[in-house]
Amino acid sequence: MKKLVLAYSGGLDTSYCAKYLSQEKGYEVHAVSVNTGGFSKKEIKEIEEKALALGAASYTSIDSIRSFYDKVVKYLIFGNVLRNNTYPLSVSAERIVQAVEIVNHAKKIGAAYIAHGSTGAGNDQVRFDMIFQTLAPDIEIITPIRDNKLTREEEIAYLQENGIDYSWEKAKYSINKGLWGTSVGGDETLTSHLPLPDAAYPSQLRSKEPQQVALTFKKGELVAINGEMDAPINNIEKLDEMASKYAIGRDIHVGDTIIGIKGRVGFEAAAPLIIIKAHHLLEKHTLSKWQQYQKEQLGNFYGMLLHEGNYLDAVMRNIETFLSDTQKNVSGEVFVGLYPFQFRLDGISSPHDLMNASFGSYGEMNKGWTADDAKGFIKILSNPAKIANHINQDHD
Repeated sequence: MKKLVLAYSGGLDTSYCAKYLSQEKGYEVHAVSVNTGGFSKKEIKEIEEKALALGAASYTSIDSIRSFYDKVVKYLIFGNVLRNNTYPLSVSAERIVQAVEIVNHAKKIGAAYIAHGSTGAGNDQVRFDMIFQTLAPDIEIITPIRDNKLTREEEIAYLQENGIDYSWEKAKYSINKGLWGTSVGGDETLTSHLPLPDAAYPSQLRSKEPQQVALTFKKGELVAINGEMDAPINNIEKLDEMASKYAIGRDIHVGDTIIGIKGRVGFEAAAPLIIIKAHHLLEKHTLSKWQQYQKEQLGNFYGMLLHEGNYLDAVMRNIETFLSDTQKNVSGEVFVGLYPFQFRLDGISSPHDLMNASFGSYGEMNKGWTADDAKGFIKILSNPAKIANHINQDHD
């Protein structure tokens, strides 16, 4: 038989692929799901049972939460990455790690084929195929949904004809949960003007009493909450649990898809948004203005390439090296207030705080220079504008 690894989520598209590829095409299907956060042990067991019932020869669940953090999330924090100043790249970042793990598994078991359930209308087809083609150019990619332009109704009919009669009723809202946030799609996100209703978001308001949280960063990584040390991954999960009670982190992202059309998606990312904003505030106190400027350019570029599926380009490793180097002095505490539907950054405390009063207080007094020093500095600083004005006399 032809050995094939199927990127399997347990949803309709990949379930169709499992049945169709094993029964109609004669492949030996090995279903694989990659956990980058959001799956319970019970859910993973249910996915396994479904895959085997559909004809898969085996099922493997790969725990990649640690890999996801180390290879991607850490750098999204270092770079303060918010696509279009809004979206923390919750789902798109996951797909890269999932694709890498899937192709590694295919090599491990000697599979000649890899399949996924992407359609021809989204970003994931590009992300998966680019990783597969780069890391395993000799492995053939199989995509039944995309190639046959199948509708949801056609997939359901095929499965029912073959004795698979699960409830495939489309949920009103599509939810994709992971370590770095949850995406929410529905009829409203297909429009340009309708908001998602409160009920569409996975976390509802449960706490109304304000709470202050102290986030401790060490070289850019979140190492403690309220003084309690723990691994960054655990701290992300803890903070998300705390903040989601206040229904924090809801928004709708509008952006350009890889295939050239506009896309709109809702998301809930309480911990990611708080961490990125808190980390950014700490950097404002501990980095020079030129470090901050260059980080803003490269962080944005890193996020864009990641979104577009170019994670394996060598420039990404170069940027990661730069971002890591900038974090040497990004250590200290950030104080955050949690409120219903919002959070506030109250301030920071850091031994590397460059806002040091011994050199002067902005707008108040100076201690490191005289009035004449200031006058001379301003005179020299204005020279380029004076010269240009003298030559051109242009005030348009």
